[in-house]
Amino acid sequence: MEQIKEKKEDEIKKSEKISIVEGSFYGMMEGFGLKYITPYALALGATNFLIALLNTLPNFLGTLNQLTTLKLIKKKPRKTIAFYSVLFQSLLWIPLILLGIWYIFAEKNKEIVPILLLVFYSLLLIIGARAGPAWNSWMKDLIVKNSGKYFGTRNRIVNLAIVISMAFAGLILSYFTKSLLIGFFIIFFIAFLARLISSFLLLKQYEPPFTYKDNSYFSFKQFLQKMSSNNFGRFVILVSLISFATSIAGPFFAVYMLRDLGFSYIQFTIVSTGAIISMIIFLPRWGVFADSFGNVKVLKLTSLFITIIPLLWFFTIFLKGLPLISIVVYLFCLELFSGFMWAGFNLSASNFIYDAVTREKMAFCVAYFNIINSFGAFIGAILGGFLVSHDFTISGINGIAILFILSFIIRFFIMVFIQTTLKEVREVKDFNLRDYLKNIMRDLNFYSS
Repeated sequence: MEQIKEKKEDEIKKSEKISIVEGSFYGMMEGFGLKYITPYALALGATNFLIALLNTLPNFLGTLNQLTTLKLIKKKPRKTIAFYSVLFQSLLWIPLILLGIWYIFAEKNKEIVPILLLVFYSLLLIIGARAGPAWNSWMKDLIVKNSGKYFGTRNRIVNLAIVISMAFAGLILSYFTKSLLIGFFIIFFIAFLARLISSFLLLKQYEPPFTYKDNSYFSFKQFLQKMSSNNFGRFVILVSLISFATSIAGPFFAVYMLRDLGFSYIQFTIVSTGAIISMIIFLPRWGVFADSFGNVKVLKLTSLFITIIPLLWFFTIFLKGLPLISIVVYLFCLELFSGFMWAGFNLSASNFIYDAVTREKMAFCVAYFNIINSFGAFIGAILGGFLVSHDFTISGINGIAILFILSFIIRFFIMVFIQTTLKEVREVKDFNLRDYLKNIMRDLNFYSS
């Protein structure tokens, strides 16, 4: 009996390490691929409204597709579902690459290429999203101790892979400035290979036994009916509203930098990696902090500062007379701050689900949360895209800058509700500002030594 228990523990430890490596290859796909979809769309002649759709519609459709995963879990192992979803997702990078080649050589009907980009990118995220509930349920069984610390470390390494990949991708695109689509061909092919490797690493991980229980099932309609009357439901509503407010302006940050500010791809990459670098530094500490003081306390704390981020972006309209490098430095520092806050918010939002939901209901709750959250993001982006596409201006201020203010105002009201509504679901230590500052200073001392 002891030998069986030790063997199981060894398999779990091995799987924990493999999962981090697998996540790193996912990070490569994101850094070489997903992070450059908006610049790719701009290179293919996409409109602002199509870019808004590109940044949200595929995610929303992907989360809707997770409902099919809930049916598959009844019949198939979670590892099998995750493997085939990720494998087919990797293969869908190929048609995305071919669209660039078509755009280079096509003499007519080039305007259809951005639309096909939306179609194939949607398929890529739809197929990949199918793995979500199965993988989260799998991880719920695999990581049973100190989940905040583990996922903080894992996310830190994944983000390190993203920032390194983005840096190399930016250099490649800068080298191929005169033949930009060749640069995209190279970085997207690397994204394809990385995700392919990621799929096979899933097969090497241990899956704890799982038996589907019919009494654990509850429909999406039942979930919606009870949302407002329970703590987890209110959590879903508030996080989804944050996604709504964020996505009003979020899809247009890249457009703002590349079109309005005139950034090069290197400058765009430098600013874009700021948030990820900050996440790499602070994710593990946020994880340990949340394990001790609670995920809700982190959500409340970080939401205070997340509120002002779009307002700080808005201030760039007053910097346009300065040298471009000054704006790059300002936005890079702003993204460092943004990454620090979003690292805590996103990690605690994910871990709150692990705390609040039983293993039997994990797949359902994750799927329903993702659907509502991505719907909020989708509606926010549609609103933002509509305003920008209609040349919405106030007192000479362009549409994207106005979206920053709108996003700030909505975030402020949501933040107030977060402070007064959410409750912790497990025993945690008492929290005060002194403890928080000690943890921050410990991080700073560690990384400066």
